[in-house]
Amino acid sequence: MIVAITNTPRPYAWGSSTAIAQLLGTVPSGGPEAELWLGSHPVSPATVVATGEPLAARLPFLLKILAADNPLSLQAHPTASQAQQGFARENEQGVPLDAPHRNYKDPFPKPEIIYALSDKFEALCGFRPVEETRELLLTLGLDDVAARLDALPSLFEWMITRGEGVDELIARVVALTKTQDYTPCASPDGTKGVGLAGDSCVLEVLATARMLAEEYPGDPGIIISLLLNRVTLNRGEALYLPAGNIHAYLRGLGVELMTASDNVLRGGLTPKHIDVPELLRVLDFTTSPVPYLRPEGDVYHPADADFALIRVETDASWSLTGPAVAICVEGHFRVAGANSSTAMQRGDAVYVTADEGALTVSGVGELFLATTV
Repeated sequence: MIVAITNTPRPYAWGSSTAIAQLLGTVPSGGPEAELWLGSHPVSPATVVATGEPLAARLPFLLKILAADNPLSLQAHPTASQAQQGFARENEQGVPLDAPHRNYKDPFPKPEIIYALSDKFEALCGFRPVEETRELLLTLGLDDVAARLDALPSLFEWMITRGEGVDELIARVVALTKTQDYTPCASPDGTKGVGLAGDSCVLEVLATARMLAEEYPGDPGIIISLLLNRVTLNRGEALYLPAGNIHAYLRGLGVELMTASDNVLRGGLTPKHIDVPELLRVLDFTTSPVPYLRPEGDVYHPADADFALIRVETDASWSLTGPAVAICVEGHFRVAGANSSTAMQRGDAVYVTADEGALTVSGVGELFLATTV
């Protein structure tokens, strides 16, 4: 079975008022349109076009179109066992599912892929390698913070709990963002300037801290951002954010694919609830470079995830091992399985049942297919 589905974008305050509508050829609502959910998660299930009813099937993944005009909260997501235990614990405590202080909305993990649709998609993602961060902090004259990097978990906890001296450090960093004394990211011949820490440009790091300070004055996320990889994805590049990875999308339009979960442990840059002890239990403090996800052909499949995102530009086919969801963002296609077929054009989305078996897509444009592996 292949059925057309639709949904209304989530009106989160950080969303763009135009990007999703421009991508899909829809009429903008006039307010922020942050995320278009194409799945069956009960928070915002897709609607079957023919019946007007919510999609009843339990999909193990959730496909989204995400459009950020402003930074999202710093956040991390749990492992499967952490989600199961946390969900059960809060149920036993009688915490309502819609309570603003609830951490676990479901018993599932939330690893995710983000694929850049805009020319630039900006994000913070994971703790930068220590020596690169040390070089950055020393360049900025933050020697006292650099000296604490070997104890990264305690440094992070000191920052997020506003330990003694944190407010003063935030003020120092905000003052630095107002200076222009650092070499640009690259010299005219394309080589790196001297104001760099590894692959991270000091000017870019300061510009990010300045943006965060303007949006969330005095928030510890301003200084936490100095510890994190700062990345600008070009269109067609992707990240994979596994459980425990601290991240924040800053600006841009993208396709997001994740396990069907809404479990978010926040760590700053938000007026919403922050449970510091639970966040510290969930966070992975392993340092690493930017977690780019390289495709195999046009298939984006993280090694430890049971979902894949497939980008389609022309004729192609796959053998389905489970259900699938597809959305067309450009051109025209025909999607056909063992039992049914349908035409798709810009803005159309469909749900495909696993019994369609071998799925064939023909046409020209750009279509994204999410499925299990």
